[in-house]
Amino acid sequence: MRIFCVLMVSAAALAEEAFSPRERLLLERIEKLEQRLAALEARSGTVSAQVTDMNTGTPAVAASRAEAVATRTTINMNFDGYYGYNFNRPFTGSNALRAYDVSGNSFAINQAGVMIERLPDAAAGRRFGGRLDLMFGQATETLQGSAANERRPEVFRHIFQAYGTAVAPIGKGLTIDFGKWASALGIEGNYTKDQFNYSRAYWFSFLPFYHMGLRTTYPVTKWLNASYWLTNGLNQTEDFNGFKSQAVLLNFAPSARVSANLNYYNGQEQRAVDGHAPRGRSHFFDGYITWQVSDRWKVAGEADYALERTTPNDVPRIVFGGAGYARYNVTKRFSLAGRFAYLNDRNGWFTAGRQALKDGTLTATVDVADGFQMRWEVRRDWSNVRWFPSADISRGKHEQTTALIGLIWWFGGKQGAW
Repeated sequence: MRIFCVLMVSAAALAEEAFSPRERLLLERIEKLEQRLAALEARSGTVSAQVTDMNTGTPAVAASRAEAVATRTTINMNFDGYYGYNFNRPFTGSNALRAYDVSGNSFAINQAGVMIERLPDAAAGRRFGGRLDLMFGQATETLQGSAANERRPEVFRHIFQAYGTAVAPIGKGLTIDFGKWASALGIEGNYTKDQFNYSRAYWFSFLPFYHMGLRTTYPVTKWLNASYWLTNGLNQTEDFNGFKSQAVLLNFAPSARVSANLNYYNGQEQRAVDGHAPRGRSHFFDGYITWQVSDRWKVAGEADYALERTTPNDVPRIVFGGAGYARYNVTKRFSLAGRFAYLNDRNGWFTAGRQALKDGTLTATVDVADGFQMRWEVRRDWSNVRWFPSADISRGKHEQTTALIGLIWWFGGKQGAW
């Protein structure tokens, strides 16, 4: 045994002498790397155990807060373009009384936008949220480019919506929004993909596009929500007369297939001159209903009545009328929609001329893929006076007929209507 030990020690000594200094240095480095690998494997085992605990329902202390925040926030983008043709070939080169499909015989960018949203969820303990919609294109000029309403339109033009949300622990939860938001007056909205038709009816152009101020909403019952607004006015990011406008809105949803709104808006909308604004008031009464009759059929209707006085003793200017909509899903990806709208501008409030307007619109929609939609549309407008421009600058027409093809792309994490 003693001889064996001597031989082993001698062999080890000879082996050590057999390695060069460079070889011994490499061996030391390999040993250190093995030690570091063993330490990393031990740490990896701990993380795996934590993930296993999370999967089995045990709270994991290593959960990523950044990932949790990201899953509640959506970043979305859209692009909406079209080619339109006006059979009147108007000398103006544009379609009269159109909010979005403005151009005639032209390729156009209707809208390119970015929308970021974080919804509150009081049930999950998250009582704060917010939304930002940035907009570029023709629709931006239509909605927010009017110097008649905005003191500095260039400052806020590309901000369509920007507001913060808080859910106060009052009763069933009082939702409070502060900032700029799209108006809920009228059934039609901004994003084309969510509308019955590509073009918008007269009421979309006549009713306000947006408001700036304070908005509150409370769920009175399971089927009734009530809202109150305190705003700068109609389409006013900055107040231009020192008066605040108010609105009361009631939303009824008696079933998953039926939704209705009754809205009343009241304000002093006359612009101040030399620090003094006329004290006449504007009143808007607006109501609409949507009914999903079946999986294939959806119908909707809207009725509006508005009056305005520049001063309290003036004869009021009145606009009234409504619109009806219907859509039939031929297949899961192909649908046909129709609209008929009527607007009586008896005092020239909307068009600066006394007339009665009607539009009939037919739209075919193909959902080519998730996030890509094509629309073909034919529309005819009528008036009881020669109001629509033609190729002859000295002679208007009673009617205006247009056709277009629209292409809409959108993507992001937000589900449903935007």
